[in-house]
Amino acid sequence: MAPRSSWKGFLKLSLVSVPVKAFTANNTSEVIRLNQLHADCHSRVKYKKVCPEHGELASDEILSGYEYTKDQYVVIDPDELSKLRTKTDHAVSISGFIAQDAIDPMYLAGRTYYLMPDGVAGGRPYALLQQGMLEKGVHAVARVVMSGREQLVVLRPVENLLTMSVLNYAKSIKGIDVFRDDVDEQDPSKEEMKLAHTLIQASMLEDFDLAEYKDEYVEKLTKLIQLKVEGQEVVQAPDPEEPKIINLMDALKKSVAEAQANSKKMAPSVKTGKSATKKKATRKKKTG
Repeated sequence: MAPRSSWKGFLKLSLVSVPVKAFTANNTSEVIRLNQLHADCHSRVKYKKVCPEHGELASDEILSGYEYTKDQYVVIDPDELSKLRTKTDHAVSISGFIAQDAIDPMYLAGRTYYLMPDGVAGGRPYALLQQGMLEKGVHAVARVVMSGREQLVVLRPVENLLTMSVLNYAKSIKGIDVFRDDVDEQDPSKEEMKLAHTLIQASMLEDFDLAEYKDEYVEKLTKLIQLKVEGQEVVQAPDPEEPKIINLMDALKKSVAEAQANSKKMAPSVKTGKSATKKKATRKKKTG
């Protein structure tokens, strides 16, 4: 079954307007949701909307309102909200283009969408914008109204697609000044810094692949659920033995040795890959 779009509208840059659809990139199929149960009978807990004066309410009896002073509200009607919206509310309006590293990752809000052309007419201008951004090595900052509020987003070309990631506004993120004074300044020795650099270098991931990282918590939770369903006993997993090292230099030296040992174990497979590439290249030259 094809995924349903989360949003439809236009991608606008100056006078260029591209009809697009947004599809969430977040995969929720891997999420395990636990329900709240009554401790005595294990019945699922239900939440009811209750008015302190009239008791439980039906959905059509509930309005939205804003508390402008203590216990005083103004009712906000959806029709009144729609009057405030303009045609640009149905558009991803690009403010401009930025360098790929212009936004600190801490401002990413964790919601990403794939933007797809909506209909044949949008195909060519979509491809033009996507390829132009890819070739120039830039991202775009834009605004869009989603989930009933204006969102700040960053557009990025990924292969032959455009992605849209929601950003936190600067005021929504605590500045570093809040915590800077809580960290005491240190002056590591040259030997400590040398070991730290060696440890970092020895721990570099040459062929990093995010797909190799799995949510171990979900796997363990799935196993726990299966054990409980089968009526089996849950046994405490043994904790790995950690070496007791108090001295920082000793810890650095042992860590470097361990990292270098692990690096050597991986070396043969890496060399094999390089040598295989060289052989292929040599064969091509001979054939030519």
